[in-house]
Amino acid sequence: MDLLTELRWRGMYHDAMPGTAEHLASAAPVSGYIGFDPTAASLHIGNLATIMLLVHLQRAGHRPVALVGGATGMIGDPSGKSAERNFLDENALRVNQAGIRAQLEKFLDFNDSPTGAVLVNNYDWFKEFGYLQFLREIGKHLTVNYMMAKDSVKRRINPAEGDTADGLSYTEFSYQLLQGYDFVHLYKTLGCTLQMGASDQWGNITTGTELLRRMTDGEGKAYALTGKLITKADGTKYGKSETGTVWLDPNLTSPYQFYQFFLRSEDVDAPRLIRVFTLLTQEEIEAIEAEHAQNPGLKTLQKALAKDVTIRVHSEEAYKIAVATSEVLFGGGDLAALDEATLVGVFTGLPHLRVPRADTADLNVAVLLSETTNQQILPSRGEVRKLVKANGLSVNGTKLASPDVLVAELPLLHDKYLVVKKGKSYYLVELT
Repeated sequence: MDLLTELRWRGMYHDAMPGTAEHLASAAPVSGYIGFDPTAASLHIGNLATIMLLVHLQRAGHRPVALVGGATGMIGDPSGKSAERNFLDENALRVNQAGIRAQLEKFLDFNDSPTGAVLVNNYDWFKEFGYLQFLREIGKHLTVNYMMAKDSVKRRINPAEGDTADGLSYTEFSYQLLQGYDFVHLYKTLGCTLQMGASDQWGNITTGTELLRRMTDGEGKAYALTGKLITKADGTKYGKSETGTVWLDPNLTSPYQFYQFFLRSEDVDAPRLIRVFTLLTQEEIEAIEAEHAQNPGLKTLQKALAKDVTIRVHSEEAYKIAVATSEVLFGGGDLAALDEATLVGVFTGLPHLRVPRADTADLNVAVLLSETTNQQILPSRGEVRKLVKANGLSVNGTKLASPDVLVAELPLLHDKYLVVKKGKSYYLVELT
């Protein structure tokens, strides 16, 4: 299956310049690139959809080039933004770039073959570029009229009613020139003839094709391809959970949280997500959808989606731990089976109460839960007793039989944790 056909059935295709399909059908592998902004040490779910464009490019027999924007990341792309972003220094950007490379290597095959992925950093060719040299060699090729016609610029200069945009600095205005020159440089050094990205990058991408055409007197042939932005059925941007951005770094979003994010996908969103984020074939996906339709309550579609993506982003072991954690929290599994990092990760964003161990020597559970923690679980000892009587309170997965049991008599997880469940709410109590 050719690249565009693959992207279309997966619902990933948005637009392409005329001639792109014919160019991709050429015998020689086409080198195509996507830029990643290193403003954080990790990529996120939104970036993953863009990474999948490179994955499919390589699977179609072409060469993916991943550009980490060490130079452009110092400025920040104004596309889709209403205010200028904070600048990052070079050291912070280098740390972020290292994290991004490690994540890209999970998806792309970096090798010396004609289709082996390549990683580049635009800081390497911009760091010695003088301002006057840039104006003379690059800036003269595009008019201000052309640059101001871009939607990302117009929205900032003439914001719609109710928009909070605060204007556009010259620094951000010049961003499209920098990104445009990236294409020129990669064309000259790597034979790169295709730039891809999300649909909101169309303006910056076409600036690159136009700059290349002008700087080569029309001889340079460049093409553009964009994928659809991943949105929910209600039109909101996909990639955020109740606790914020869903990162690919397990230290920022635990594998359990990552797994649960996909597992909780709405039935209306899951068919598209499984096409975008997995490499399952059309036949496999349609078979899963048919099985799901027979009993949607089993979440067959969401489970297949969450499994595939969690394994590829993290590992099969991380997936198994995520499933075991889910069973602990929702199916009565064994909390003791979770290692400490997973246990703490599960409760990220939920109440984590710390109590000095010395203060619990002669304490019973009723006092612990109502009087001694930095965030009380229940308002009074009476409420603790009432819940215990109603079988509504458990500690480390076991129903509490008496509010008078001493904390010292309770088995601790990893010698310091108590997981308290009140109804459907969880609390992690740590004895410090």
